[in-house]
Parts: sequence; structure tokens; C-alpha cells
Amino acid sequence: MTTPSHAPVLVDRVVALLRPALDRDGAVLVDCTLGLGGHSEAVLEHCPRARVIGIDRDPAALELAGRRLAPFGDRFTGVHAVYDEILDVLAAQGLDAVDAVFFDLGVSSMQLDLRERGFAYAEDAPLDMRMDSTTGITAAEVLNTYSAADLTRVLKEYGEEKFARKIAHAVVREREREPFATSARLVELLYAEIPAPARRTGGHPAKRTFQALRMEVNDELAVLRRAIPAAIEAIDLGGRVVVESYHSLEDRLVKRAFTAATRLDVPPDLPFVPEGSEPAFRLVTRGAEQADEHEVEENPRAASVRLRALERVLPREPHRGAVR
Repeated sequence: MTTPSHAPVLVDRVVALLRPALDRDGAVLVDCTLGLGGHSEAVLEHCPRARVIGIDRDPAALELAGRRLAPFGDRFTGVHAVYDEILDVLAAQGLDAVDAVFFDLGVSSMQLDLRERGFAYAEDAPLDMRMDSTTGITAAEVLNTYSAADLTRVLKEYGEEKFARKIAHAVVREREREPFATSARLVELLYAEIPAPARRTGGHPAKRTFQALRMEVNDELAVLRRAIPAAIEAIDLGGRVVVESYHSLEDRLVKRAFTAATRLDVPPDLPFVPEGSEPAFRLVTRGAEQADEHEVEENPRAASVRLRALERVLPREPHRGAVR
């Protein structure tokens, strides 16, 4: 069992949405954001005919989830990759299509809990924030090298920070005195630059800046923009894509991709749908589902979740590749 802080968000609802696609021998789920493996564990327990391919860019998460899911034997396969590489991962596994794909976006509880990863603002830690700590630029490098204009863009776009320009110019000024290395100094700067009335609403004043830096360091929106269409392409007839988002920009990207996939491509005044014009997908959820009060009370991370699901209702077009 996981501790409350590690409880997977909306796990029962996620399993319910995935189960119809996985209720057959040899069914395959790709968990694109494996993390600690909570959602995958629930699927393996409740969908005994299915197996899971778990993708994560964090080697530490893969190791921990692998230990947790070891009792399921060869029903679980862990893969070190970024989730926009899903089609390459499937090809390497000898698969042309799968039955379900799941995303639980954002930062995992494990990454938040490990001080040295630098995701949390509650205690002083190195400003890293890389989901894969073996590669890429760190949050400290972003703070110490980006221009004021680029920092403003990152904070405004990814953090929806009202005081983005003021914070960016303060960072540029302060790094001349000493480069940024740990979170405490950045939090101190944010307390100084964000006016007191604004600090009293909307949660911790560092929340938006840390979120923005994390999304920039890991190129999260660009990766998601590539990954969702690839996931939709990857599912077989009756297959489902289920996505949990925690940020309005993420949810907007998912909504846009799902809407495009399910759109009826005929004139709106046409009295009938010509054969062959039906959309290949349908929406399973009506809009974005949210957690109820009980779930949020049990698992505060669920407060901002938006859950969407889509299903393929027409066969895939013939595609050269591996045979299932």
C-alpha cells in the first residue's frame, strides 16, 4: 500500500475508464507517466488479462516502480524514455498498436519528496527540477542564463504569474551579485518581489514560479503536444486514451487534440452523415471530470485534476509495422 501522499489521483475512476479496453487476453496498456506505479498497480490488479508497459524519463522512478510491480512478473515492462517517444517504444516492443494509453501529467510525488531533485519550494535544495537527472538544463541554469525577456515569457506562459516581468528583472539583477544555486534564495526573492496582498491569496507565492521553471526545464508542453496525437494514433479499435492534467495549458492541449480526433468532418447543415465520414473516435467523458470533495480531502493533489478520455470506434487504417 502507498502512503496518502503517494496515493494515485482518481485511481478508481481511471481503472473504470481503462477496463473496457483491457478486458481481453493479451491486452496492453501503456502508462506514459509511470512514476511510482500506483495507477499501473491498480490496473494490473483489476484487469488480470492485461499487461502494462510503463514509460518514465526518471531512472529512479523506474527502479522504484519496478520493485513495486515485480510481483506481477512479465505482465509489467519498464522503459526509460520520454513519453512523446511512445511509437518508438511500441516498435521496440514489437507492437504496432495497443489497447490503452494513460497519462498522469505533472511532477510525481516521489520527485517532490526527494529534496535533492529541487522540485519543492518548502525547503532549501539545489535548483535542478529535471525529471531525468541524467540529461538536460537545470532550473539554476535557466535562472542564471536566460534574458529578462525569456524569463518573463516562461513565468507568464507556464506559471501564469502576474508579476512575471518584475520577478524576471529581479532575478537578472540578483544573479549578477551571485548566481542562483538553491531554492531558498529564489523563494526569498519571490517574497520580496510579489506584493503582500497578492501573497495572501492563491497559495504559496513560489508555486507559480517553480511550476513554470519545471515546465521549461522539462519542455513539458512541447512533449505533450507531440505525445497526445501519437497516443491517439497508437490505440486499436475499442482502445482508449485517458489523461489526467493539472494545469490549464496541459488540459487545453488535450482537449484540442481530442476535439480534433472526434470532429465530424461534414457541413453542419447536412441532413445525414455520408458513409466513410464518421469520426474514428468518440469522447468517453463529458468535458473534463474533476475530483469530488472526498477525494480532494484524502489526496490534496487531486484538487486541480482534469480527467478526459477518448475511444477509437473505427478500425485503424492499414499501417506497415510490427504485427501484434
